[in-house]
Amino acid sequence: MTEIYAILVFLFVLFLLLGSSVWVGLALMGVAWVGMEMFTSRPAGDAMITTIWTGASSWTLTALPLFIWMGEILFRTRLSQDLFRGLAPWMRFLPGGLLHTNIAGCTIFAAVSGSSAATLNMVGKMSIPELRSRGYPEHMIIGTLAGAATLGLMIPPSLTLIVYGVTINESITKLFMAGVFPGLVLAGLFMSYIIFWHFFTKGERPEPEPSMPFGKMMAESLFLLPVMGLVFVVIGSMYLGYATATEAAAVGVVGALVLSAGQRSLTWETFSKSLMGATRTSAMIALILMGAAFLSLSMGFTGLPRAMAELIESYNLSPIGLIAVLTIFYLILGMFMDGLSSVVLTMAIVEPMIRQAGIDVIWFGIFLVVVIETAQVTPPIGFNLFVLQGMTNHEIGYIAKTAIPMVGLMLLMVVILVVFPELATWLPDNIRQRN
Repeated sequence: MTEIYAILVFLFVLFLLLGSSVWVGLALMGVAWVGMEMFTSRPAGDAMITTIWTGASSWTLTALPLFIWMGEILFRTRLSQDLFRGLAPWMRFLPGGLLHTNIAGCTIFAAVSGSSAATLNMVGKMSIPELRSRGYPEHMIIGTLAGAATLGLMIPPSLTLIVYGVTINESITKLFMAGVFPGLVLAGLFMSYIIFWHFFTKGERPEPEPSMPFGKMMAESLFLLPVMGLVFVVIGSMYLGYATATEAAAVGVVGALVLSAGQRSLTWETFSKSLMGATRTSAMIALILMGAAFLSLSMGFTGLPRAMAELIESYNLSPIGLIAVLTIFYLILGMFMDGLSSVVLTMAIVEPMIRQAGIDVIWFGIFLVVVIETAQVTPPIGFNLFVLQGMTNHEIGYIAKTAIPMVGLMLLMVVILVVFPELATWLPDNIRQRN
């Protein structure tokens, strides 16, 4: 009975603070403070100071601002523009034409960004005007971009995977490895949808792209080399065991600065804006993690995680049954909260459940990201939908409707992960890495 009372108090205070427009991190601290004062005898102030400092001083967490800064540099310099220019000559041959640049561009930029919003902004600003001018249907331009941009959460370096790894104290490098194959499979599903559209809706096809000499195609492809080289250095150094996630992030920042300076697109203005943008985003995420660490401690003292785990165990759910329940839970939660907040807010309760059920925590991290990706393009608080609304000036309902096929494909990806868990576990189990 005490646990039910504690849950009601936690939920009431949480929704009261969030509904009052209090920052998520401060709201989590407020809930934790109330829980410590009402349900434990330990001084809340002393516990908060110790927990917040411990949570914020994690060495693993230093990879987060570095990867964010690398993405900000690429977003604000000419390197992002070169990406579309290098991709376009090769995508034009595929059924569906240049719509595939949305998928390929998001896949590549996700490998140096880690952020869904940054990926959407960068690729959308390049592809939307180009595809519109070539007569591609508006619903396909927006729908494929909304879905593909979520790859920024999956393909390493993923900010969500970093936060998940820090929260459960798991190897960031292993989680990055686990995201590679599922990310590529999901990108393949998106491209398959474009091919399906091409063959079954012939009336919407734009005029075929004009032919281009092979020599010119090769020349245009050279614009891909800087970004692809940076991807290889950053990701390859981790997968080959030469660098930890933090060291690879530092190399990525230096590489992005050198490349943009070599192209003469790095000015003092772009440098300062990228640095301040990364600082603001990193501070926001760090505050959420601090609040989540204190909330986890508070809930641990109340016994809520243990009680919740015992309750679910009493239902004798199979691992697949538990995954089905958690899928619905995170989809509903993700409709009202951003992905990072969803992860840090629930891990204190969910982690004991999945460990008790024998579910691999690396696999679960990838599953969690796919479900959160889906929530990013579902109303009412689908973050990617609002970003696209600002870029296209369409109604949010129209944008959500264009993304429905992408939502279906992401739910299909959840099924694929359940049926073929090796997609997420094979690479981290078979490639050595540094801790």
